[in-house]
Amino acid sequence: MKPVKILTVDIVLPLDQSENVEVWKKRASRKLRIHPNSIADIRLRKHSIDARQKPVRIQLRLELSQGGPLPEEPSLEPSYAQLDPAAKRIVIVGCGPAGMFAALRAIELGFKPVILERGKDAMARRFDLAPILRKGIVIEDSNYCFGEGGAGTFSDGKLYTRATKRGPVRSVYETLVAHGAPQQILTDAHPHIGSNLLPNVVRAIRESIIAAGGEVHFESRVEGLVRSADGRRIRGVVSRQGQEFLGEAVILATGHSARDIYRLLQAEGVLLEQKPFAVGVRIEHSQALIDSIQYHYDLGQERPRILPAAKYRLATKIEGRGVHSFCMCPGGFIVPSATENDEVVVNGMSLARRDSPFSNSGLVVTVEPEDTEAYRAEFGVLAGIAYQKELERLASRAGGGMQKAPAQRVTDFLKAKVSDSLPGSSYFPGLTSAALHELLPESVAWRMKEGLEGFGKSMRGYITEECNLIGFETRTSSPVRIPRLDTTLQHPELEKLYPCGEGAGFAGGIVSAALDGIRCAEAACAG
Repeated sequence: MKPVKILTVDIVLPLDQSENVEVWKKRASRKLRIHPNSIADIRLRKHSIDARQKPVRIQLRLELSQGGPLPEEPSLEPSYAQLDPAAKRIVIVGCGPAGMFAALRAIELGFKPVILERGKDAMARRFDLAPILRKGIVIEDSNYCFGEGGAGTFSDGKLYTRATKRGPVRSVYETLVAHGAPQQILTDAHPHIGSNLLPNVVRAIRESIIAAGGEVHFESRVEGLVRSADGRRIRGVVSRQGQEFLGEAVILATGHSARDIYRLLQAEGVLLEQKPFAVGVRIEHSQALIDSIQYHYDLGQERPRILPAAKYRLATKIEGRGVHSFCMCPGGFIVPSATENDEVVVNGMSLARRDSPFSNSGLVVTVEPEDTEAYRAEFGVLAGIAYQKELERLASRAGGGMQKAPAQRVTDFLKAKVSDSLPGSSYFPGLTSAALHELLPESVAWRMKEGLEGFGKSMRGYITEECNLIGFETRTSSPVRIPRLDTTLQHPELEKLYPCGEGAGFAGGIVSAALDGIRCAEAACAG
């Protein structure tokens, strides 16, 4: 019997043929120069949309076999061996993607992870979102940023990453599917889970950690470090309840909004560094408009069933600073992401179906450390955080309280004119017309204006009076880096401290944070 031959081929199809398996076979056989009848089995490996020009086409990567069926796909189920009761402990601060994937990897390596999370579990967290949405009251340890799963749990669940050289991206996707994420993320070129599905996924990961013998402690904000007698090595941490958690190492995976951790490290004399970040606004259009622009059809025409809500990515550089879209949420919502009650911060999210009538994206300008010089005398290396915080407080005052956000029509922003009225918005707490062109730092405002004018030329229809700019998007990334050695991933001055993920300045997004968590766990367990 001849062995089964397995081949991979890329094909491009028009929309109306892209779901027809018989057409797949015909196109694949033509490209491979084989007879269609010789194809015994075929399945999809990757699906992407090519909307660069009209007509929109679908790109497919197919796996096919000759001489017999394709091997069955392995079943993706959580499978972690029970830890030895005497297993060495790794303390992990933060239960976002970096912390959770660090914990799973530690279990695989035979170490017991002990996760401390300042917020609540994902299900309880849902209830704490109601006060900020309906009453404008922020529960400061349980909100859109803090709690199980981190900020990504309730901000879309986008998985696309360019960090393919940082580690096993496919393995991260498979782990998510094993814990309940849709199988489709394994084949989509730009995978997305959705804020309505992700809480169940992170809960399932937590259950795997606990079932294997790990620990997860919620409402356990870290407020102190436990160091060796000479102060050169970290031995553990102290929670707000005064409980010590000791281990072989501490993985610090607190996310980009845990500002108290940066203050704690600064007070402890732990070396920190400033790094670039970005601030700006959320820009909100109707999704129908973005669909018509990106898919090249007239506004008012119905989007073809096979096409998802369209996305975009825009970027330019203006006098040494980047101006770019960030975390674009097609068919999404703008949500209040403040972590304290004296600020307004906006972010975007989408549900799995992406069926909101609105699209939104961050529109931000790079801020370099030298741009925060006015804050250095008082705040030192945390000058970037002070810069962010002042902008967030400005937004709160301009919005008028109750988490209402200051906003302006994009056409009025370009004219430096306060809007007489504002279009409808997905932002539930409400909008207040304000002079964003005056509230934003001058170096940000004029670059944003030039960037918008350029984007309006490259994406015709993007600049419209029915579009809102909503302030302010400030948490794109941390203004602080907690440095680490390239060789061991440990902090250069505090042994056994492993700065990890977005909060340490080494990731940006769910997948890159998960990959960094895996790397840090491997380094911590290797000793």
